[in-house]
Amino acid sequence: MKTTRARKNLGDSGERVAAMFLEQRGYKILARNWRSPTRVGEMDLIAEDADGLAFIEVRTRRGDALGSPEESLTPRKRARLLTVAQEFLDAHDEYADRAWRVDLVAIELDRAGRVARMDVIKGAVE
Repeated sequence: MKTTRARKNLGDSGERVAAMFLEQRGYKILARNWRSPTRVGEMDLIAEDADGLAFIEVRTRRGDALGSPEESLTPRKRARLLTVAQEFLDAHDEYADRAWRVDLVAIELDRAGRVARMDVIKGAVE
């Protein structure tokens, strides 16, 4: 139980940091933790920038024991993200004509819990 709570706290913290980082770069956050109507999954952040809608998966890692945040995005998770993005678009007609993509925000923390690296990878999932 403690491990699950610690992972959730780490993920929540990463999402907050990522949202602030993106807003400072001109993104407008439209939704956080949007859950699909069919319960297939959730999108950490949905934002808008000059290029269109960005469906954003945030992956936060402390240390490299589990590999990089990028490596943790499995083919199954990629497919789920695309499905959730499509469900959001189906549920929100006002965005039907917008260009969209699925981005990854990769965050690595140092031993003290400070951000050691944060990268935004536009179009990380196709």
